[in-house]
Amino acid sequence: MAIAASICAVCNPVAIPACILGSTAPDWFEWILNAARSRKLKHRGVTHYLAAWVLAMLAAQFLWDWRGMLFWFAAGGTVHWVCDALTISGAPLGWWSDRRTTLLGGRVRTGSVLEYVITGAIVLACAVILWTRGPDRGFMPYFMDWAGLYQRGIIDAAEWRAHRWEIL
Repeated sequence: MAIAASICAVCNPVAIPACILGSTAPDWFEWILNAARSRKLKHRGVTHYLAAWVLAMLAAQFLWDWRGMLFWFAAGGTVHWVCDALTISGAPLGWWSDRRTTLLGGRVRTGSVLEYVITGAIVLACAVILWTRGPDRGFMPYFMDWAGLYQRGIIDAAEWRAHRWEIL
């Protein structure tokens, strides 16, 4: 979720909730399908196909998409696939393949220090990109520039004092 949200924050901060929801979607789609069926799906199976998530991203670009939310939902699912593909058990490319793909040799174990290092590095890189854009970075609904709003006269001193230490 942190990787998907940080990548989305750089590109389209308004879509962060959709991207976070999409980054968890392969797993909860699997839970929903398993609850509805008598025969259980294999974990990291049909709901984890990279091809399906990429096709959903492409479809969102060519169909009516409310502020890019469908695109970012599918992008979150794609990020989920990439993160799963880093693990030793990998993730499937599509329905045509009977194998799972691993990235970087599948050296990352879920919950390991390496997982946190990779996540931290991506989040830090995205934060640096985001904050080096300067004051012209556009509307940032989750990263408010309270000092800038006060200096431009949009908010008063009481509101600035109440929010000045808030990062999110």
